[in-house]
Amino acid sequence: MEPLIETRNLKTYFPILGGFFRRPVNMVKAVDDVTLSIQKGQWMGLVGESGCGKTTLGKTILRFYRPTSGHIYLNTPFEIKEKIGTSEHLKHRTAEVNNLIRRHDLASFKGKKITTLRKRMQLVYQDPYTSLNPRMRIGNIIGEPLKVNKLAHGKAIKERVIELMDMVGLSKEHYKRYPHQFSGGQRQRIAIARALATNPEFIVFDEPTSALDVSVQAQILELLKKLLKEKGLTYLFITHNLNVAEVVCDTIVVMYLGKIVEVSKASAIFEAPKHPYSQALVLATPIPDPKRRRKRIILSGEVPSPTNPPPGCRFHPRCSRATQECETQEPVLESRGDGHLVACWHPLN
Repeated sequence: MEPLIETRNLKTYFPILGGFFRRPVNMVKAVDDVTLSIQKGQWMGLVGESGCGKTTLGKTILRFYRPTSGHIYLNTPFEIKEKIGTSEHLKHRTAEVNNLIRRHDLASFKGKKITTLRKRMQLVYQDPYTSLNPRMRIGNIIGEPLKVNKLAHGKAIKERVIELMDMVGLSKEHYKRYPHQFSGGQRQRIAIARALATNPEFIVFDEPTSALDVSVQAQILELLKKLLKEKGLTYLFITHNLNVAEVVCDTIVVMYLGKIVEVSKASAIFEAPKHPYSQALVLATPIPDPKRRRKRIILSGEVPSPTNPPPGCRFHPRCSRATQECETQEPVLESRGDGHLVACWHPLN
């Protein structure tokens, strides 16, 4: 089965400017050589410490950021991806390959192609209030994507907006209200309705429940679960809350300093993490039972700078299992059985 979303060797670097002429003197390697597949209908969780590159990866896939190198594919046949991949090491690509890249590789898209792409891929931000225009009424906010993409006109826009509001649990009486008249949970419902306006196939959620009360979080997560099934959507769910990821996600991706270090089913990650960093994250997650105590791993040192990451395994300066091999050779994601991928020279048993 072909994945809906696939990235191959994706890199997103940001230049650091210095000197009198403000020229690049270094690079922030926010996303560094990430290869990832997301199947249609999947709810994939992306976890890791703050600053590890989670949000940058999500926004690069959506083409909010232009990648430095690599490929991004949306529902692209395997044969086409292979043709493009085999041309990587050629000095001169054929006209056929260049045409395939222009048509299928999202990393190469520009201008109107990116605008068209917005219909199929959407983003829901962490804080909905900052993404909602305070001077616009809710009906206009939700209906704006319909106007911009010319998906509806006149009365049809209002009818579609009311339908979307009902879909996310809002009343049509809310149509003429402003964002400040809603609670945090209601604003997030508005943001979700706006994301659904163009009938997308893929949605990236960037910490969508972190600013909400626990009871409201549960309601929003139930809404997302319902929409996933009813609309046949696919999610990339960026979060630092592993308890939430364990409950709602079917697959977990662990990211550290711009690299993916582990990918597996959610149950496998939380029951038996194989990467030392994943284990530290899981053991740091609080258990909702005061009688149970969980052993914790205190990571030594600080997270290295993404402008000057350590050689070899990027986690080795903080890893108690690190060897000389870890310090000099960079591990690659390898299968450890049952779809469990780990980038570690000495994974946990």
